[in-house]
Amino acid sequence: MVGFQSSAVQRFLFLASPSALCLMAAPAMAAAPSAVSVPTTITPQASAQTGTTVPAPDGIAQLPAHSGEQITVHTAPLPKIILYPHATPVGQPIRTTGAQGRSSGRQYDWGVFNRGNGEAAGFGPVGQYGIAPWAEDWSRLRDKSRRTDPFDILKYIALNNSGSIWLSFSGETRLRNWFESRPNLGTQKNNDSGRFGVRNLYGADLHLGSHVRLFGQLINADAGGWNGYGYGSTYRKRLDVQQAFIETRWNMLGAKSGFMFGRQQFLDAPSYMLYNRETPNVPLSWNGFRAYMVWPRLRIDGWDFVQTNDSYTKMFRDTENYNTRLYGFNMTWAAPDGHFMGDRTYSFLDAFYVGYKLSGSGGAIATATGSSKGSNTRNNFGIRWHGIAGPFEFSLGGIWQGGVFRYAKTNEARSVSSYAINTLVGYRLPKNRFHTFLGLQTDVYSGGNKNKNSGTIGTYISPFNPQTNYLDTTTYMTGSNLISFAPLVRATFVKSLSLQVKYPLFWRYSTQDPVYRSSGFYTFAHNFDGKFIGMAPQASLAWQITPHLSWTQYVSRFMTSHSLNRAGGSSATYYQSNFVFRF
Repeated sequence: MVGFQSSAVQRFLFLASPSALCLMAAPAMAAAPSAVSVPTTITPQASAQTGTTVPAPDGIAQLPAHSGEQITVHTAPLPKIILYPHATPVGQPIRTTGAQGRSSGRQYDWGVFNRGNGEAAGFGPVGQYGIAPWAEDWSRLRDKSRRTDPFDILKYIALNNSGSIWLSFSGETRLRNWFESRPNLGTQKNNDSGRFGVRNLYGADLHLGSHVRLFGQLINADAGGWNGYGYGSTYRKRLDVQQAFIETRWNMLGAKSGFMFGRQQFLDAPSYMLYNRETPNVPLSWNGFRAYMVWPRLRIDGWDFVQTNDSYTKMFRDTENYNTRLYGFNMTWAAPDGHFMGDRTYSFLDAFYVGYKLSGSGGAIATATGSSKGSNTRNNFGIRWHGIAGPFEFSLGGIWQGGVFRYAKTNEARSVSSYAINTLVGYRLPKNRFHTFLGLQTDVYSGGNKNKNSGTIGTYISPFNPQTNYLDTTTYMTGSNLISFAPLVRATFVKSLSLQVKYPLFWRYSTQDPVYRSSGFYTFAHNFDGKFIGMAPQASLAWQITPHLSWTQYVSRFMTSHSLNRAGGSSATYYQSNFVFRF
C-alpha cells in the first residue's frame, strides 16, 4: 500500500472506511442464527426419599431429585457481544456460564475451565471464535442439522466416510486506523498522525482422527496513512507462515493431555504479563513445544519456545530468533464452588514460573547517558487468583521477577530483583438490564535507578506485548516503573453493543528511573524530575454487528502533568477504529 497524501477528503475516507466496508460486506453476510436453546440432559443422583437437590452444571437451576428421572433443561445461547471475548476474565460485557460456552460456543470441552471467557483453560479467550483459532472446536458440525451459518460449510469438511478425518478453515481480515495529535507524549514529531493498517490471517486445521491434528496459518499485512511513523516488518508483510504445528492428544492418568510442536501462539499467562501483540498487524508467535494435562479441577502446562524472527518483509523468510526465549510452567486449580449473597461463586488459582532470555537491544537497560545492551535473563514467579463471588468479580495477582543482566561489552553481571502487583475488583449490579459493572484496577510495577551501574536492578519488565487495553489504550504507558490507579464502568445496552469508560492515573514508581513505553523509554528535551505522569480518560465501544463482523472504537485524551510538560512532554488525543471480518 502506498502512503497517502494529506487531504481533508482522504482523511475522511480513512475514518469512514469501517462504515463503508460494513455496507459493502453486509449483503454477503447472513443474519445471525436464531437463538436456539440446546438441551442438556441431567440424570439426578440423589435419593428421591430425601428430596435433596442435585448440584447442577453452570447456568442450570438445581432440581429436586427423583430416582431414574431425566430432565431436559435448555441453556441460553451466548450473547452476540461474547462471540469473540476480550482477554481478562473480570468485567466482561455480560456474565456467561460454562454451560453456555459448551452448548453454543466453540471451545473444546475443558469442564469448569470453560467458565467465563474460557481463558482459564490456557488457550486464550474463546466464545464462538477465539484469539487462537485452533482453540475452537467445530466437530459438532459433523451433524449437518447443526449447521445454521453460511460459513459452517468451511468449518467442517469431512475427508473420509466416517468423518473422523476432517478439515476446518479459519480467517480474519482486520482494518485498523488510528489518529494521534501528539504521538508518544509529544516525543514523536509526527503531529496529527493518521495511520492505517490491514492484515489477513487465514488458516487450516486438519484433524487426523481424534489424536492428531495439523494447523497452519498465513499472514499478509500492509500499512499507510499520513504523517505515519513506526512502520516495520510487524506492520508490512507480503506473505509468511504465522503458525504451523502438529498436536497429539490422548488421555493419561485421568487427564485430557496434549503435546504441541512447531510455530504457535502462546496465551497461557495473565494478559497483563504477556499476550498476542495486538497493535501491530503481525501477532506474536513462538517456535518450540508445549505439553498440557487437564483434570476435572486441576491443569498443568509446560513450554519452551524461541520467538519467531519476523523482521523480514519478503515472502516466506521468517525464521527463529534464538536471542529471545520463553519457557516455563503453569498450574491452575479450580477451587470448590459455592454461593454468596444469593449467587454462585467460583474461582481459579494460577501458580506459574515464566522465564525470559533477551539479548542485544531487546535486553538493554536504562543508564544515566542512554542505554546499555546486554543479555537479560528474567525469572518470574507468580500467582493469580480470579473468579466471581456473588455480584463481585476479582483478579488478584503478584509476580516477583529475579534474574541476571550481563553487559555486552564487559560481561559484568548484575542481579535483578523486581516485582509487579496487578488487581482488578468490581461489582456487577444484580438484575440490571445493562449488566453494569463497576470496577477498580490497580497496578504497581517496580522501578530502579538508571544512575547506578552496579548492584541490583529493580526495574520490572514485560517485553512480550501485554494486552493493549489493559493499562492504557494509547500504549504510551507500559509495565515498568509505574503505578496506575483506574476506576472503570462498563454497560452493555443490547446484547451486541457494550461501552466501557475508564479513568487511569499514572505515577512513576521511582523518580530515578525513566518513564517507559512499549519499546524502550522516553527521552524528553529537559529533565523530568516529577512523579506524577498524567491521566488518560478513555472510552471503548464494541459492536458485534453480526457473528462475522465487528467494529470496536477507542478514544482517549492523555493529559500530561505540569512537570512533564516543563520537561518537553505534551498532552495528546488518541482515536482508534478496528473493523474486523472473521469466520
